[in-house]
Amino acid sequence: MELLKKYIVEKGKVLPGNVLKVDSFLNHQLDIGLYQEIGREFKKRFAKEPISKILTIEASGIGLACITAQYFGNVPVVFAKKFSANNLASEVYESKVFSYTKNEYYQIRVDKKYLSRKDNILIIDDFLANGNAVLGLLDIAKQAGANIAG
Repeated sequence: MELLKKYIVEKGKVLPGNVLKVDSFLNHQLDIGLYQEIGREFKKRFAKEPISKILTIEASGIGLACITAQYFGNVPVVFAKKFSANNLASEVYESKVFSYTKNEYYQIRVDKKYLSRKDNILIIDDFLANGNAVLGLLDIAKQAGANIAG
C-alpha cells in the first residue's frame, strides 16, 4: 500500500536494534485517515472471503482491527490478551509469543467462547517485526479449528 509506505518513509524513524518507530501515526497516536485506507485495502484484498471475525493482539492491533471490521460489515473483533485477568475465563486458547520490541516472552490468551471452527478469521496487527505475534495468533486460530482467511 503506497500511502503506508509514504508514511513510513516520511514519518518513521529507525532506532538502534533496527526497531522502526511509527508511533506518530500507527501505534501511539493513530492516524484515522490512514487506518481507514488500510481497512479499505484489506477489504479489497479479502473481498471474496466471508470473514466472520477479525483476530488481533492487544493493544496496538485493536484500533486497526476495529476500523477494518467496519469494511467487513462490522464483524466482531477478538483480541488476544497478553496478561491474565480475573475476568478472563479459565477455558482459553493460549500461545507463547516473543516480543521483539520488549525482548521478552509472554502468553497470549483468547476465551474459547469467542473463536470456533465455524469462524473464518482475518488476522490483523499494527506492525510486523519478526512475525511472532502473528504466529501466536495463527496458533490460537488453529487451536479453535477456525479457518484462517489471511
